[in-house]
Amino acid sequence: MRRSLSLLLGSLLLTVGLLVGAQPSWAYPFWAQQNYDSPREATGKIVCANCHLAKKLTQVEVPQSVMPDTVFKAVVKVPYDTDVQQVGADGNRTALNVGAVVMLPDGYTLAPQDRLSDELKEETEGIYYTQYSDDQPNILLVGPLPGDEHQELVFPILAPDPKTDSSISYGKTQIHVGGNRGRGQVYPTGEKSNNTVYTASVAGDITAITDGDAGASVVTIAGADGNADVTLVASRIASGQRPDASPQ
Repeated sequence: MRRSLSLLLGSLLLTVGLLVGAQPSWAYPFWAQQNYDSPREATGKIVCANCHLAKKLTQVEVPQSVMPDTVFKAVVKVPYDTDVQQVGADGNRTALNVGAVVMLPDGYTLAPQDRLSDELKEETEGIYYTQYSDDQPNILLVGPLPGDEHQELVFPILAPDPKTDSSISYGKTQIHVGGNRGRGQVYPTGEKSNNTVYTASVAGDITAITDGDAGASVVTIAGADGNADVTLVASRIASGQRPDASPQ
């Protein structure tokens, strides 16, 4: 028997680390891992929402109950309109990628490969997993993966065995899940990525766009008071896109 838990979360995800089990994942989550001890803040917000600013429904399906030392699966659903595209790092429009984080109770870990059923092996083929940190094997990450192929992400989970770990006890518990679609709009340094909307700091007319360092653009705006305001725009904004000269 299953129950569906629906969570409204800011988009998440990125990766680094190694885990024995299905397969390890290497990608963007290192930004979150380097800056936060836990992917969930005291307010309940998943930290990836600090860079992925949009909100969209994420769902997870898990068994209502599990037995000790058994393998089960958590299915994270990150649906979206596949006609939607994003601005890639090279400035071109591209399909969205997806990812997810699952925070399990202490003792729960990614199921090792030799414990997976044939069905689970098939469902997790091509998906790479990592743990959030070396001392948190109960927090698992996946992604980024092509969104048009992975709107449902299967996490194979091994339940703990109280016979081998006396600190484990069973009862009601909770899990926390976050999902993301696409690239982030803000970098951890606070700078905007090129996958976002740029607004000018003053109202006025754009008088010049010149090349800056590292492929960035320097936008000069003549304000109503006659003073010029200069704004630095991230490199490789998609062709045809220009900053909005309206006030923030």
